[in-house]
Amino acid sequence: MTKILAVQGSSLDKVNIKTDTTILLAAEAQKRGYKIYYFEPENISFLNGKVIALSNHIKIHYGKKKFYSLLKTINFELVKSKIILIRNDPPFNYRYLYTTYLLNHISKKVKIINDPFAVRNVSEKLFSINFMKYMPPTLISENIYEIKNFLSKYKSVVVKPINGFSGNNVILLRSFNNNKIKKLLKKYNHLFFQKFLPGVFQGDKRVFIIKGKVVGAISRVPRKGSILSNMSKGAKAKLTKLSYKEITASKAIGKLLLKNNIYFAGIDFVQEKLIGDINVTSPTGLAVYKDLSGINLAKLFWNNI
Repeated sequence: MTKILAVQGSSLDKVNIKTDTTILLAAEAQKRGYKIYYFEPENISFLNGKVIALSNHIKIHYGKKKFYSLLKTINFELVKSKIILIRNDPPFNYRYLYTTYLLNHISKKVKIINDPFAVRNVSEKLFSINFMKYMPPTLISENIYEIKNFLSKYKSVVVKPINGFSGNNVILLRSFNNNKIKKLLKKYNHLFFQKFLPGVFQGDKRVFIIKGKVVGAISRVPRKGSILSNMSKGAKAKLTKLSYKEITASKAIGKLLLKNNIYFAGIDFVQEKLIGDINVTSPTGLAVYKDLSGINLAKLFWNNI
């Protein structure tokens, strides 16, 4: 029987093959005999009870500059897949939300990672409120009075949109700026505020969790003058070890993620504190970890399916 891996991903034209986790996962599946059908979120449809996607059947040439070739384009009924990966990049907008509803329709008939119901309900920043004992002081609000008090108390505060990603629109405030905050609130509604941890200048720690288990970690050091540890913002990655506190927190988070049907996730620490991002929509970093350590966690990913 033909094994098909269907991947709901972002545009292949924008993939940075040196750092991309999705193609690494698909390449390992291809080695294991899977055909790879790749589609973007806008190409998924519901038609008379069937969930279909206009998909590209691709062959992956991992490690080469031209990393894939297109074999054919077909309108594919997704339930015929053996496994579906949800791997398109955030933001978690209406399109992302709608695709989880469509995929949820077939989730009892085909294995989907991460589970669409789980992706929809485990908000990447809001889910972290379950772990306040591991976090720095945190406020999630659009109440200007609460925000002013929080900034008055903690002085230097990092502000993030709830549905932000890749460090976009993350700012550091060292004083209350009424106009700036009102503009952000008008654009994003509730915002995520957190006491600034200067240890970020030495790097954060991205921890990889597969099937509830801690399987590896890297540190990402921001470029000079930046507080953003995202590699898309110029941060440099290196191998790191986790402290006892970080391991304890990671195990607790992994256990609850697995209970909530999240198979693969990435979580971030600064100064041994969880900084609120629990990445479940499209966790990244496995390709970088492979380059740094020589360990291909994509193998572990598929071994544990």
